Amino acid sequence: MKLGLQIDHFDWPGNPANIGETLARIGSAAEEAGLASLWVMDHFFQIRGIGPVEDPMLEAYSTLAYLAAVTRRIRLGTLVTGIAYRYPGILIKTATTLDILSGGRSYFGIGAAWFEREALALGVPFPSTKTRFEVLEETLQVLRQMWADDRQPYSGRHLQLAEPLTRPQPLSRPHPSILIGGGGERKTLRLVAQYADACNLFADDLNAMRRKLDVLRRHCDNVGREYEEIERTALGTLKIGGSRSEVEGMLARCRSLAEAGIQHFIFSIPNAFEIEPLKILERHVIPAVAEL
Repeated sequence: MKLGLQIDHFDWPGNPANIGETLARIGSAAEEAGLASLWVMDHFFQIRGIGPVEDPMLEAYSTLAYLAAVTRRIRLGTLVTGIAYRYPGILIKTATTLDILSGGRSYFGIGAAWFEREALALGVPFPSTKTRFEVLEETLQVLRQMWADDRQPYSGRHLQLAEPLTRPQPLSRPHPSILIGGGGERKTLRLVAQYADACNLFADDLNAMRRKLDVLRRHCDNVGREYEEIERTALGTLKIGGSRSEVEGMLARCRSLAEAGIQHFIFSIPNAFEIEPLKILERHVIPAVAEL
C-alpha cells in the first residue's frame, strides 16, 4: 500500500505571512518521509466539516506549481478539480503545465464539483448536476484526445474545440494518471471504468467501499476494461501519535483498507504543519504499510 498526504487547510499559526514557508516545509517533510503523493483540494473557499468559508484557502494549481518547485520525487495532484471552475481546454493546458514543471509527477484529479456557494460567490456559472456530469464526460474525452496529440476538432453537446492542441505534451507516459473522485455508482464509477486510471472513495465506511469497488468491477466488465488497471485510492483523516497503541491503530486502519481493496490511502493530518507527525509516519508507519 502507498500513502499520500492531503493538505486541506492553511490556517496555520502566523498565516498569511508564513503560508508559503510552512507549505514548503510540509512538502519537503512529506517527501523525505517517503510518502508517495501530495494533494490539495480544488476549492476557493474552505469547505464545511473542515472550517468556516472565511478560513484561508489557496488556488489549487498555483499551490501545486509551488510544491513542484520545492520537491523532487513525490507525486502531486488535486482531490479533485471541479469541472465547473475552468474552461476545459484551459484546464487541460494547466494540468499539462503542472506535469511538465514537476518532471512528470502529476495526477489529474477531476470530478463533477458540488460546492455551489463558492462558484456563485465568485461569479462562476454552476449548471445542474446532470449538465455538470455531461461536461465532465466530454472533458474526459477531450483530455484523452489532447494527450494523444490529436488535433482534430472536437464537437460535443456542451464543448466545441476547433483545435485541441497542447504543446509540449505531458512528460508522464502515456499521460498523467487520470483520477476521478466520487463514489456515485451509476455515473461516476462508470466514468472511472471508461476513462480513468484511478478512483477515489471515502475511507470511513469499509462496507460501502467494498460495495462500490464491486460496482466498479462490474462497470469494468461492461466496458471491456481490466479492473486491476485502475488504481484504487481512498481519502480520510489520520490522527498521528507516537505511542505504541497509536501506531498500532494507524497500522490497523491501513491494513483494513488494504484488505478492502485499497492500494493508496490519502489522508489529511490536522497538525501536519508541526512536521513531527510526518516524522512519526516515516519511522513507524510507511515501512510497515509498504508490505501490505
